[in-house]
Amino acid sequence: MASKGDPRVHFVMNVILSAAFVYVALLGLDFIGAVEFTLQTYLIATAALIVLTHVLVS
Repeated sequence: MASKGDPRVHFVMNVILSAAFVYVALLGLDFIGAVEFTLQTYLIATAALIVLTHVLVS
């Protein structure tokens, strides 16, 4: 049976990739004027994506 890997590594990868995706998405939305890019918006969106990804993958 294959190993699923270390969950700590999965969590760190989830945080890094979610933060990068949200950064690019918010930059695009800020560019078109849909959402203002703020630290609070960035942190909330990143946390929401981390939780969503964890729930969908688990």
